[in-house]
Amino acid sequence: MAVRPRARRGLGRHFLRSSKLAAELVRAAGIRRGDLVYDLGAGAGILTSALARAGARVVAVEIDHELASDLRCRFPDVVEGNAARLELPREPFKAVANLPFAGGTAILRRLLRPESPLMTADVVLEWSVAAKRAAVWPSTQLSTYWSAWFELSVVRRLPRSVFAPPPRVDAGLLRVVRRGRPLVAVKDGRAYAAFLARAYRDGPRSVIPLPTMKRLATELGFDRHAVPRDLDARQWAALFEHAVRKDV
Repeated sequence: MAVRPRARRGLGRHFLRSSKLAAELVRAAGIRRGDLVYDLGAGAGILTSALARAGARVVAVEIDHELASDLRCRFPDVVEGNAARLELPREPFKAVANLPFAGGTAILRRLLRPESPLMTADVVLEWSVAAKRAAVWPSTQLSTYWSAWFELSVVRRLPRSVFAPPPRVDAGLLRVVRRGRPLVAVKDGRAYAAFLARAYRDGPRSVIPLPTMKRLATELGFDRHAVPRDLDARQWAALFEHAVRKDV
């Protein structure tokens, strides 16, 4: 199908130009034959095709009716709908996707829930978003939360020239890998979200009393006068554990 860039730009859609690059991204993601893989925002299907050639059980998710109709002519499993509202499978799955620049974070919110059976994800995002999500410092409330269950890293930069239409900025490939041992129990996901929301709003001392904070700062390796962005995911998880145990 011929991509009509002008019609898609308003949706933040920037499609990969090269099928060889798509195949390279699939190989780098470690996709194996038989893996259940979601291509979110499948567009014209360039990544979907690469995933199918790799032997994956690929599910193409596409919100645009015309694009979804074309995908149905070529692939057996196509979901027409918003990837940010996707009903996740119950079995372990992977994701390889070139996410819409305008909605990447919303889709990640859906994927990276503690209870999600997601195992890995290689997703293309606007560079600043990918870098922010993977940054150790300054930390953000959202990335700190996700990092309790997933490891996030930027593994490559994709220049704007590899997309059609070319975006105004470069892109980054964010890799997400489920932790073998989570920093926070899945059952504590809601409590941890509330803990972080209060701590990032009012400061670490709002969740841990000052005397305990002084002791933990030394034990965990941060300044006792640190602001929320100065603590990393492991330090926040450790503070939460102390608060849950009432060891304050």
